[in-house]
Amino acid sequence: MLTRFQRHGLSELVFHFKSLLKENNMKLNHKYIVNAMIAVALAAGTASCEDFLDREPMSTVSPETYYSSEAQLEANLNDEYPNVLPSYQQYSYGVFAEDKGTDNQIEVNANDRYTLDRWKVAHSEGNNWKFERIYRINFFLSEVLPKFGEDMSGAQNTISGTVGNIKHYIGEAYFLRAYEYFKKLQLFGDFPIIKEPLTNDREALIAASTRSPRNEVARFILDDLDKAYDYMSDVDMATTRINKDVAKLLKSRVALFEATWLQNFKGTAFVPGGEGWPGASLYSSYEYPSGSIDNEIKYFLENAVDASKTVADKYKGSLTDNTGMLQQSADEVSNPYYDMFAQEDLSGVSEVLLWRQRARGLSTHNINAAAGRGNYRIGLTRGYVQNFLMADGTPVYTHGTYADGDGYYMGDKNIANVRVNRDSRLSIFLKEPGQTNIFLEVDNSEGTDAVMTEPYPSITNGDNERGYATGYALHKGGSFNRKHYANGGGYTGEVYFRSVEALLNYMEASYLLNGILDNTAREYWTLIRRRAHVDENFDKTINMTDMSKEAENDWGAYTAGNILSDKTLYYIRRERRCEFLAEGLRYMDLRRWRSMDQLINTPYHMEGMHLWNTPMEKWYLDDKGKSTLIADGTSQANVSSESRSEYLRPFEKTSTQPGYDGCTWKMAHYLEPIMVKQFQLTATSGADTSTSILYQNPYWPTVADQPAEK
Repeated sequence: MLTRFQRHGLSELVFHFKSLLKENNMKLNHKYIVNAMIAVALAAGTASCEDFLDREPMSTVSPETYYSSEAQLEANLNDEYPNVLPSYQQYSYGVFAEDKGTDNQIEVNANDRYTLDRWKVAHSEGNNWKFERIYRINFFLSEVLPKFGEDMSGAQNTISGTVGNIKHYIGEAYFLRAYEYFKKLQLFGDFPIIKEPLTNDREALIAASTRSPRNEVARFILDDLDKAYDYMSDVDMATTRINKDVAKLLKSRVALFEATWLQNFKGTAFVPGGEGWPGASLYSSYEYPSGSIDNEIKYFLENAVDASKTVADKYKGSLTDNTGMLQQSADEVSNPYYDMFAQEDLSGVSEVLLWRQRARGLSTHNINAAAGRGNYRIGLTRGYVQNFLMADGTPVYTHGTYADGDGYYMGDKNIANVRVNRDSRLSIFLKEPGQTNIFLEVDNSEGTDAVMTEPYPSITNGDNERGYATGYALHKGGSFNRKHYANGGGYTGEVYFRSVEALLNYMEASYLLNGILDNTAREYWTLIRRRAHVDENFDKTINMTDMSKEAENDWGAYTAGNILSDKTLYYIRRERRCEFLAEGLRYMDLRRWRSMDQLINTPYHMEGMHLWNTPMEKWYLDDKGKSTLIADGTSQANVSSESRSEYLRPFEKTSTQPGYDGCTWKMAHYLEPIMVKQFQLTATSGADTSTSILYQNPYWPTVADQPAEK
């Protein structure tokens, strides 16, 4: 029975409960719940949750018996890892595609959030407003904590096994709950705080649906991460398991997120107490726990500084080495920085604090194949490529035009040219035709999806697996060994958390808190630039900055629709953008910086490589020397017209495409809407949504299939 509850939002439990009683003619009991959870954990996801709905329990094990050993705790948590943490998926570019729909990476069609009317309120949905993972973790804690006892020494513990390991698993549960809640915070802001498994009482469930102010949700997350750190401190686990350093790192991420959100949205409907805040319907005279929003911002910044410094100081001397070069043969020296994202075993990479191990034939993905082709038609934007510095620390625009350059910057009329003398993070990972993709085990017959030598980008190919979106594609995640290129059979490890984030979080949080770059921040920045093979004199870079030029290429140059005047703050943002190339943090950053307001009045045109009037046009000639490029604006068009831009515009091939007139924005889009069904289920008067305890996010209606109001 639990499993059907878990598939729906919290308030939906109310209405499903009675029907389930009728269907199964049995009452909800913990034994059945645990049986389902045990089965899922032991089967490792091989059976659907629905399999447990209409059958008798497969075991008679009770919660009292099940949560009695260290091994059982571990097995239960193992099932939560892939459901809570990000993960490579089959036949996709996995985590390396998570920045799609930002100014960093795009697909061939615009995301609905950058249109005026395509993102609409759903009546019901499957994922966002769900409490399944939260319930499972709460149930775990409710059973395990009483058995362990309140004494942190383990003197009251009745669970068999090593006390340190048992404590560690409790800490993992707190971390997973915090991570799941952080996802909800980013999506919805204000959100219900649920700390315990709930009963089947309708009124209690509706009351539990009450949204807490977003800053209190963030405080709850930080508290969980503190508990996670404390419980995990006694044991050093393999980095394939959640650990105390990861808890501190995530704490710094969450605290920085909330501090900057409160700072940049201060006074608006998106923060408690701001003008038009919908939460005022429940909290009419809201007072921040620290006394004011400014104090609250300070509280979160201080937490971000302290947490990030703890991790940064521990790992600053062990950042993964970067040779600055892309290895092209077995005889050349390998580049550990590149290999960090494309090797099977990451246990010896100290910068990687948490990673997932895969296994040939058992736990696989298709990331390698995606990196070897067009990244599943997800490409870097022109703005992102232009935003990377030159190796001498100068901005690209100080070296002539973007198109032609001055000889140090080589211009962009050939993909190879944009890699020359650049920040190595770009030159290593940006693909160019003619590069060697595979040089190890080249005869391995398993590598059926290996592309041995990088071809020119297939921008006219409509195949999602082999086509290219912008012409700019990445090697990131691509192994040089053919054995990893079986169709859907890749098994390189996937990185979850890197310690370098702690250095960057500290730089931003401390600067916002104190208004200066302290010596610690300057040390961290130097280390990052040195690793990137960029001139370490970041003061020179700051002094040469033209913010109007930066704003052409980088949404992070804006806050609240205005170009930043603080060049130092901008360059801290820029460093994050370059370091976390395709690692899924960009949309989070853009939202907390409030960096899309300018799109409301000035649509932005997404561009890729320099196509027209360049030698690259010749790549698209057929055997008879005739161009295969169709740019007539019809449904048959495969590229955008030269009349619109010399640069490829994937959203502007035909006038019917979303984004054809540029990407726009609505303020409401900073948060997601709550589905209408949730309002109906929590209504106190039938299906009258106005009587619901819930309130909708700013500028979203409570009517299904309607776009945001503004």
